[in-house]
This record gives sequence, C-alpha cells and structure tokens, in this order.
Amino acid sequence: MFGKVEVPVWLLTLILGFAAISFATHFLFPSVRWFFRRRAERALMRLNARLDRKIDLFKLAQRSDMVARLAYDARVMEAAAEHAAATGVPGEVAFEEARRYAGEIVPGFSATVYFGFGTRAAKALARLLYRVRVGKVDAALARIDPRATVVFVMNHRSNMDYVLVTWLVADRSAVSYAVGEWARVWPLSALVRSMGGYFIRRKSRNALYRKVLARYVQMAAEEGTTQAMFPEGGLSLDGRMGAPKLGLLSYIVEGFRPEGRDVVFVPVGLAYDRVLEDRVLVEAAQSGTGRFRNRPLWVAWCALAYLWKRWRGRLRDFGTAAVGFGAPISLRDFLAEAPADPVEALGARLMQRIGAVIPVLPVPLVAAALGAGASSRAELAQRVAALAGDLAAAGAVVKLPPQGIERVLEEGLRPLIARGLVTADLQPVPGQAPLLAFYANAVPQRTDPNAAAPRT
Repeated sequence: MFGKVEVPVWLLTLILGFAAISFATHFLFPSVRWFFRRRAERALMRLNARLDRKIDLFKLAQRSDMVARLAYDARVMEAAAEHAAATGVPGEVAFEEARRYAGEIVPGFSATVYFGFGTRAAKALARLLYRVRVGKVDAALARIDPRATVVFVMNHRSNMDYVLVTWLVADRSAVSYAVGEWARVWPLSALVRSMGGYFIRRKSRNALYRKVLARYVQMAAEEGTTQAMFPEGGLSLDGRMGAPKLGLLSYIVEGFRPEGRDVVFVPVGLAYDRVLEDRVLVEAAQSGTGRFRNRPLWVAWCALAYLWKRWRGRLRDFGTAAVGFGAPISLRDFLAEAPADPVEALGARLMQRIGAVIPVLPVPLVAAALGAGASSRAELAQRVAALAGDLAAAGAVVKLPPQGIERVLEEGLRPLIARGLVTADLQPVPGQAPLLAFYANAVPQRTDPNAAAPRT
C-alpha cells in the first residue's frame, strides 16, 4: 500500500496537468468569474445611476442568447418557411440562413468598451479635430417619457457623425447605431459590435434578411434600447440633405403597438467647417457611380500626417463642428393623427425637423455668399452678413463667432484660401468649383428643406 510506484516523467507531467486543469475549472475559474462579475455589476449600477436612460437588459444579454432569440422568433421562423417554399431549399437550410443573418446583425455590447474606451476616445478625437459646439437643444427633450424608446435621427455629413453624437449623449445613454457594410473590416468591426452597433446590408433585397433585420430593430425598440440612425442612408455627395430612405423607419412603425412602450424620435442636425471625406465624396459624385472604395491604409497615412503636422505646430484644427437637437416626435402621438401613409409622412416630418436644426457655420456660409466671386473683402462681408440675417430670420440655427462679421469672415475664408479653393483676390479656383459647391450647398437647403441630394 505504501510501496513506490515509478512513472515516466511525461506521464507525471500529464497527470499533474490534468489535475491543475480540473482544479482551475472546478474551483479557481468559477471564483474568478464570480469576482469579476460582481465588480462588473457594481460598476454597471454606478453607471446606470448617472445615466438619464439606463442600459437595458436587452443590450446587456449575451450575444449568443440574442442570436438564438432572434433566430427562433416566430415571425423569423415563418419567414424562413416562406423562403424555403419560394426557393425550393430544405427548411433546415433556410433556418440556418436566417440564423446566419441573425449572427451578422446582432451586436455584442460591452459597457466597459463603450464607456471605458469608446466615449473617451470619441471626446478626444472630436476635440483634436474640431472646436465642438452645440447649436440648439429643444426644451421638449427634457419632457420625454423616461420609459419611452429614444431614436436619434440625423443627417449624414461625415463618418465623424458617429463620434460626435456618441460623445455628446454619453451622459444620457448608450446609443446603438445602424452601421453600413463599410465598417465590416477587422478590427473596426469588432469595435463597432462592442459599442452596440449592428451591421445592415443597405442594398439587400433578400426578403428573409429583411425580415430578420426588421425583427431585430423591432425587438430593440420594444425593449427600450436607445438607437441612432441616418434616414438618408449614405453620406451626401454634394453637400445637400437628401430624401429619406424609409426601411428602418418602416420596421419601427410596423412593429409599434400603441398600448406598449412609446417610441420618441429626436431630430439631430450636424454641420462641419471641414468634412474629412469631402474630396472622396465629390469624386464619387463626379464619377457618376456614387461609389467610393474603402482605403484604410490611405486613411491611416492621412491620420499620421495630420498628427505630425499638429505636433510640429504647422496645422490647426479643422474649424467648428456643431450639433443641434430638435423637437422630438412621439410615434404614438404621430400615428394618432392617422396620416394616409404613416411611414412616408413620418420620414418627411423628420427630415424637415432635422433640416431646421442643422447649424450654419462660417465656412459653408462664406462659400455660399461667395458665389461666383467677390470684388472686395468688404463686398463679401456684406454678402455674408445679409445671408446670415436672412437665415436667422427664417429660423435657421446660425452658429457663428460672437466677435462680429470680420471674425466670421476670417474663420470662413481662411480655410478656403489655404486649401486652394479660393484665390487671394476672392475668386473661386475653377478646378475646385465642385468642392466649393459641396460646402455652399449646405446653406441654401435651410430655405428648401425638401431639396434632395445623391447618396452613397
């Protein structure tokens, strides 16, 4: 019984290894997981205590559980059966396709990534590139029902839109974005998912995919998840605000139940003195295809060049970026008006309210006032003052320096001359006319909110 047993070293190593693994999985790992889970729960409680809108359980659920819940939803399974009948594929194949779509759409939200990294990085990046201003905040926003689902609807000027809004509403809620295919590249895709973003195929006509996407959007609205979307779809190619694409709005309206949780749409208008992608967008418009390629290496090179110039003091920021928050629209109250086509009517009203709160900034204002050129700085100053006055009288949100028209002219004209869009004698550079018009077009739409623009 107490005799010696000799075993090879490799076998002893194997036995000790299995023993260590067994101890870790049965005793150590559960204790460690419990410790970190308790810390995470306490951190989440502190976070929810300071947020106006608490992080809902729907957002905090395990991603695998949400994928299964979406895939096994009764209406998704019904759509899978219809897809199988229409295409002739076996039902199991159609269901697996629906499950694959669910896995593609459902995000994997992490409160630690969102509030520990995402909002801080958004704040740092926004302040590095711009002087950020809030143009207007409608007083009715303070009276939104705390139980209502809030959906921010925004014009789409730049990919910086995501960054600005994430930072500016960070003390109120975590926002879940609908993100296009452009962001489905690693590691950006992983970051987007952990920030609560869900990917959509904007041009897909697959009925099964559309049903899976619709059910996810409806489930998120039913559970109170704060969302953000761009009704225009893609970025403006010529600077004007475009007509709405009604896909996501139609999903919310179709899934809405008046006796349930209300949905409140908050119009958000964004404006920039400098749109980072302006040349790419103008080139896409001139090509006639409206398409542009993702060039991550080129973007990285431009970012490094910008940081190097900022560090050496050879470059300042890109001017002002401003955001306006308009009067909210309750979906319950809107549907009570019984419009003939509720989705189209809602889209039109949202776009009108978004257009009403897009701030007017110095560079677009000067570009619009410049027109075909000015004979003198005094003449241009008169045009700028007159245009600003007309816009203010029409109810536009004019966000200009308070120091007077000369400061407005300085902030608006200097970048245009420095970028080679305007000559020193105040004449537009012929080859840069489309880019100058890109900024000028952002201003006249205040008097014509129904003007449509080509989209990406």
